[in-house]
Amino acid sequence: MNSPWKGKAKATNQDYDDLQPTITYRHLLSNNLGVRDPLRVIALCDSDAFYAACERVRLELDPSVPLVVQQWESLIAVSYPAREFGISRMDKIKDAKKKCPNLLAVHVATYKEGEKEPGYWKDVDTRTHKVSLDLYRRESNKIINMFKEALPTGEVEKASIDEAFIDFTRPVKEKLLERYPHLAKVPANAPNGTDSPLPPPPLIHWDDLGTVLLPERVDSAGEQSNVEVDGGPTWHDVALSIAAELMRKIREDIHSKLGYTTSAGIARNKFLAKLCASYKKPNSQTILRNEAIPDYLHPLAFQKIRFLGGKLGDALAKEYDVSTVGDLLTVSLDEIQSKFGENALWVYEFLRGIDRTEVKEKSALFKSMLASKNLPKPITQPSDGHQWIRVLAAELALRLNDARESMPTLWPKTIVLHARKGYETSRSKQATFPYVRNVTVDVIATAADKLWKELTGDAKTVNITSVQLAFTGLEKAEMGQKSIEGFFTTRDIQQQTSLKRSREEDEPLVSPENTNLSLPKSSDVEAVSFECTRCRKTIALREGQATGGPNEVAQRLATLRSEHGDFHFAQDLANSNDESVPVPRGSSSKRKKLEPKGIAKFFIRK
Repeated sequence: MNSPWKGKAKATNQDYDDLQPTITYRHLLSNNLGVRDPLRVIALCDSDAFYAACERVRLELDPSVPLVVQQWESLIAVSYPAREFGISRMDKIKDAKKKCPNLLAVHVATYKEGEKEPGYWKDVDTRTHKVSLDLYRRESNKIINMFKEALPTGEVEKASIDEAFIDFTRPVKEKLLERYPHLAKVPANAPNGTDSPLPPPPLIHWDDLGTVLLPERVDSAGEQSNVEVDGGPTWHDVALSIAAELMRKIREDIHSKLGYTTSAGIARNKFLAKLCASYKKPNSQTILRNEAIPDYLHPLAFQKIRFLGGKLGDALAKEYDVSTVGDLLTVSLDEIQSKFGENALWVYEFLRGIDRTEVKEKSALFKSMLASKNLPKPITQPSDGHQWIRVLAAELALRLNDARESMPTLWPKTIVLHARKGYETSRSKQATFPYVRNVTVDVIATAADKLWKELTGDAKTVNITSVQLAFTGLEKAEMGQKSIEGFFTTRDIQQQTSLKRSREEDEPLVSPENTNLSLPKSSDVEAVSFECTRCRKTIALREGQATGGPNEVAQRLATLRSEHGDFHFAQDLANSNDESVPVPRGSSSKRKKLEPKGIAKFFIRK
């Protein structure tokens, strides 16, 4: 049966019925209204071509120098001056240099055996070196700290190594009351007390605050133009303008003190802030006023919006014969829920610029640290594993010491060694990590070498294609503890030493009958897997996907990472509906899996 919703009926602004809410004294004077606060202002700040910028600052180069950051033969970052020559991350280094003969290519720092810290070596080889992202992590943390210092009452959420969400709502309200102190007291003649509307807002001078997105209108000649909002500014416009002032000042400070340019989007929620942050890059900020939301969203191809692409986007496009946000607005909530389940409500709301997710500051305390290496040439002799253990130990030593500069009592309870054959499930060994006053490569490598010997056993030959070394149980001492040794109670040590390992974990990493597992053919690809920061699982490309050129493999891995992130997003949306049903005790199966229903089936775990 054909869907009655096919076709492109005209959407109207009635779909956006909350663009100009009445703002009252209660709204202004309350700080606990959460995501439904009509004065809510969120920003997304993105560092421009971040990895390339870090290398430019490190080398003290002029910003106009075309620069790329190289990882083996692939590009992982392209500066904006280099992009003017048509260079993209999909280019190989030799092709990029043909496009721009004066191109400066900087290989990312690497660890190598015998060195305590990563360096920029002349001859790097994926067979002997491991990529280091430590410089970028450090610089990213500097930027995040500048946001936190400038906005002590705001919320800052690190979205990625080069992005952060900032909730300006509370700092903006503080500025509003500072500039307009008469609003702090409800007038005696206010008809509804604190629920009375605020008086009309002042005029706003948008000059120098960034690119302001306005509604579009069609004139008598049929041409579109931006027009001022009907009825003048609103108090939310005032809030946006104040947030823009604060953001501009922080971005200027980041540039003057650290040397990095940034781009920002400022709107009423996270979804819209991220969407408009890339409207005009680099070194810019864009303000999306509420009244402009419909005209901004309508022409967008909805499949290019995060979470609305992939299989879900294909299904929506096919079901309703649509391609833009405006096309989909003609589909009612009842219809979309009948086809895609009750949780499709978030799709309906996204299309109307509604996003109820909070900005949540992430703890600086990580529960684990992981260093890993996917080997283009497998380890076949147990004695050859010690080289890579020292390389991984150097990375963990540097990261733990960096973390302990701000948290001196931080210490891991456990050290874990993982090894994998091809694309099989990894095997692991773990032990309590001893406390020492100085964390060195030797200390970590000695502990890891013992685990390596346990893992390989008496095997004469092995076939290992991936090695991971991790610290788990990272904690810091509570106030009043005399020393960090207080972490390691007798109970903790007994639990660690008596852990029951599965037969699979204890199985020696020996290739049966010397059968070699097939490996990725490309030796210049650093990784064919990643560790998910949420579920802590290693997500790897399937064996057939790891073949081909480095750019192809990198693109597949990026797609896999995005799809896995979408899976977690769908889980969050449906977290009230558990997909697994516990089985009573005594059953041979611990859990019975149910097929995902509704919209969740479009986000498949990888």
